Amino acid sequence: MLASRVARAGLRASTRVGMRTYASSAAQDVRPPVALYGVDGTYANALYTASAKTSNLENVAKALTQLGTVFKKDPKLTSILNAPTLSAADKQQIVAELQRVAGGAAADKDSILKNFLNTLAENNRLGLLESIVEKFGTLMSAHRGEIELNITSAQELDNKTIQRIERAVAKSEISQGKKLKVVTKVNPDIIGGLVVEIGDRTIDLSVSSKISKLNRALTEAV
Repeated sequence: MLASRVARAGLRASTRVGMRTYASSAAQDVRPPVALYGVDGTYANALYTASAKTSNLENVAKALTQLGTVFKKDPKLTSILNAPTLSAADKQQIVAELQRVAGGAAADKDSILKNFLNTLAENNRLGLLESIVEKFGTLMSAHRGEIELNITSAQELDNKTIQRIERAVAKSEISQGKKLKVVTKVNPDIIGGLVVEIGDRTIDLSVSSKISKLNRALTEAV
């Protein structure tokens, strides 16, 4: 697992450095398709702009998709990247490992991702990488004219069920006629059922929601 390899890079003391914006090296005439906020949003915007400037957008998006898969498989990774005791040498090893799993030089012909990861490391922001990957995905969806369809379930859904939900939403008005980008999430807290989110619409069919409504009704009846 990547988290194990990152952990072996060592956890030694280091000093936090001030944030250097990556956006300064990005083109000013290329704007992200949607507005994102927060520090992670700022970094995602900057990476998008730099990638678009060098016509490297799809390659970087593919590399970040690879990293996103690793974060899903390795839940300890973000906490390791957040460790305040990482030394400069540790960070160099981590960046090299992240590059490797993202696809290496073939997916980063202009060193956009490498430079970006190095900037995160220097600014002690590697812990934001998972969130940045998610927000970059939002930018790419907007760039491609897609709309995210988030499906949350208590357990992993099989492909047949996911495709059935996707077809149903695609035929409805809430899809806005756009291509759907399906994102599945597992949250045991919902107990059962589904929570479907698309755009600003949420369809909560979870067992936990039904229990909550029942509890409110019982409370009001007493």
